[in-house]
Amino acid sequence: MSIISKIKHLLNWKESRKPLVNLDIELYQQLAPLRLPLILTVLLMMFGTLGYMAIDNFSLMDAIYQTGITFTTVGYGEIEPISQFGRIFTITLIIVGFGIFSFSVGILIEVINKGKLLKILKERSMLYKIARLDNHFIIFYHNNFTIELSKQFMENNIPFVVVDDDKDLEQKAKKYKYSYFVNENPQSNNALLKSYLSSAKGIITLSPNIAENIAMISTVRLYEKELKRKNPYQVITYAKDTSEIDKLKKLGADNVISPAKLLAQRIGALSARPDMQNMLEEFLYKKNKTLDIEEIQIPNYSWLKFKKIKDVKLRNILNVSIIGIKDKNGRFLPIPNEDTILLGESTLLVAGASKNIYLAKQYINKKQQPTKK
Repeated sequence: MSIISKIKHLLNWKESRKPLVNLDIELYQQLAPLRLPLILTVLLMMFGTLGYMAIDNFSLMDAIYQTGITFTTVGYGEIEPISQFGRIFTITLIIVGFGIFSFSVGILIEVINKGKLLKILKERSMLYKIARLDNHFIIFYHNNFTIELSKQFMENNIPFVVVDDDKDLEQKAKKYKYSYFVNENPQSNNALLKSYLSSAKGIITLSPNIAENIAMISTVRLYEKELKRKNPYQVITYAKDTSEIDKLKKLGADNVISPAKLLAQRIGALSARPDMQNMLEEFLYKKNKTLDIEEIQIPNYSWLKFKKIKDVKLRNILNVSIIGIKDKNGRFLPIPNEDTILLGESTLLVAGASKNIYLAKQYINKKQQPTKK
């Protein structure tokens, strides 16, 4: 390991990631028309410099300076006495220089008016910003669901990238304050690369068309296998009809949200337990909440395995409460009693402060029971 590498390791220095899609070629193609004016300018400077050196015996620096102020017509005058032939040469230089300048300005205006150069520069800047993200969500397809979801993500400081091929996506991103967006067809390979799926936590596909959601789920799961990810992507999707939920889950979605079902459940819960619903909404959806609810899986090697809840004493030690248990077969037990035995590969639904839940995860993942302090 080199000295520089050791210093970087000591300082925990991480190399900034670059976009997976390089737009340099497109950028060079847009700048290509400017090559001829640049070459003509260099040739004219060389021609003027050599001319002044040959005609009036100027030094190299004086010849370059005289050519520069003549070519740009700034009007500083002669820095050294110039012969009659030298003045004719100067007039010729001014006329040719003005022609090249006008030609160059025309080409530059044409390139800018096309709009592609500025678009590529903006997109290039956006891709470099996205490349710095980690554990972000990618929201495929822009619609009203995306707008509402983005508000929740921004309030809770969850990074996300919106991907859609809507030609007005840039204006919508400004309107709804999206920090990151990609204007591509969600099903294209470029969309996955530009949104940096490789470092994402998961994807949310919100197309009203079930076929498009199925395509996105399949694409992401295949990409996941190619990357050989240890932690699978969290895939969330939308179902217009409740009959589509099972189909989407079988195809690889972790969670499927159906507005019709969600609305019915919410109205039913409000009717039966309005106070409880208001309390849960405060905990789950409000900004700067003091209580979090999260899932923690019990690994097979955990010391909690086969122990009763009362013996684990999560509430006493870490002030975290177990409010539900889901076994490895998906059966859910709400509000378990203290004599409930914890099994490996079960998932605990716990409530508590964020910091305490983080400590509870470490506590549960230990192989041996922590000693009391």
